[in-house]
Amino acid sequence: MHRKALGRGLEALIPSVTATAAMDGKAIGVMEIPLSDIGPNPFQPRTRFDDDAIKELAASIRATGVLQPVLVRSKGIDSFQLVAGERRLRAAGIAGLSRIPAIVRDVDDREMMELALVENIQREDLNPIEEARAYQTLIEKLSMTHDNVSERVGKQRSSITNALRLLGLPPEVQEMVSRGTLSAGHARALLGLESSGDQLAAARYVHTKGFSVRRTEAFVRRKLRRTHTRPKNHAPSGLGEWEVKLQQRYSTHVSITPGAKGGKVEFEYYGQEDLERLLEMWGVL
Repeated sequence: MHRKALGRGLEALIPSVTATAAMDGKAIGVMEIPLSDIGPNPFQPRTRFDDDAIKELAASIRATGVLQPVLVRSKGIDSFQLVAGERRLRAAGIAGLSRIPAIVRDVDDREMMELALVENIQREDLNPIEEARAYQTLIEKLSMTHDNVSERVGKQRSSITNALRLLGLPPEVQEMVSRGTLSAGHARALLGLESSGDQLAAARYVHTKGFSVRRTEAFVRRKLRRTHTRPKNHAPSGLGEWEVKLQQRYSTHVSITPGAKGGKVEFEYYGQEDLERLLEMWGVL
């Protein structure tokens, strides 16, 4: 599927070397800068880097050099901060280069943050959680609305809103999405569950069973129907927290129902294999 172009791409922000001199004065020019003089971008939205892809880029750099300069801003004498091009910077280091061609541009924190987001989204390098966190940063730090972000990155407003919803998942499930263990589609389906414990238990089960997104959606609907048809019980304070801990430990829905002098703890299972998994964890098998 063709991806919609950004409102303002990197080509407008990192021009060719011949065009740099004709800019509005904000660009200082292209120069060779020691890698050791370039500090990281504090607004880098990406937290995971594909090591194999960077090694491939390093091999290309050894063969042909750095074809596109990185973008930096000056932070003092012989001190720079990376604005865009972290993959190239990392690969250049792996390739054994001591210096890298760079365009030095005078940008403030706001533009630097936007550039970091634009570069990564344009190159499709962010995982869904990183992308959602980048949008959240633009909204919280730069006071942008969802419409502002939509216009800035060239995506529909609904895409921005759906991405941000993923940040409502438990940290463990977000980590699964970041690693690619679950897709964003799986994660959005899990948002229909009412508690973080249910979401985590379902995420682990869905991954174990290799469910498709459609099957995950059906699985969530079944769980919701069972939950809503059960009689309501008012558990004493603390039982809800224990339910969550048990759900996280055993990757299934657990309910604790108190009675007059005792109560019961119910574990759900979703097939013979899942029952055997629980019995193994309990030491029965």
